[in-house]
Amino acid sequence: MTTETTQALVRIMLVDDHPLVRDGLRARLEAVPHFRVVAEAGSGPEALAIVDAAQVDLVLMDITMRDGGGIEATAQLGRSHPDIAVLILSMHDKLEYVSQAMQAGARGYVLKDAPGKDIVLAIDTVMAGGIYYSAPVARQLARPDAPDNQLTSREQEVLRHLANGESNKQIARALDLSVRTVETHRLNIKRKLGIEGQAELIKFAVQHAS
Repeated sequence: MTTETTQALVRIMLVDDHPLVRDGLRARLEAVPHFRVVAEAGSGPEALAIVDAAQVDLVLMDITMRDGGGIEATAQLGRSHPDIAVLILSMHDKLEYVSQAMQAGARGYVLKDAPGKDIVLAIDTVMAGGIYYSAPVARQLARPDAPDNQLTSREQEVLRHLANGESNKQIARALDLSVRTVETHRLNIKRKLGIEGQAELIKFAVQHAS
């Protein structure tokens, strides 16, 4: 039995004020057997008005739309429908947009120019309870000068060692630290990047540590 046949159906709402963008997304997503686009909206207010009738699992939300922004719609969805995941799909890669989106309750941030496979991975990651960032966004978040989620130079070192598959004891030995200190660094990295599980942390390290 393939993985695809065992995955639960994900019912998706597309929220973007450009019909051509929505058409392209619909075609891309419905090529995935366990995805189904069940609703579309051209603005945040429109999405909020129809979400109850659509029986949505995940909203793929643009940020900047003519008739209502995606940040406020994300925050309102989080308050009224906390069981619905919101994944931002935006052309903006500036960290202030990312920070606002995540503070509003989004569970991931994907750039519109990302490959189609990244959007599929982002949806699957979010639906599995994880958090997903497009690679350019993740690299910015991992930089020491990132405004809200900055990693210290030591935390970046720990991240690089995690990417190499090293245990806490191995990292402690390599960096001349105690195991407890390494554990603290791991917790801080997860907090700053909005990562919850250990597996998600390792995955992030492998994909984005430089």
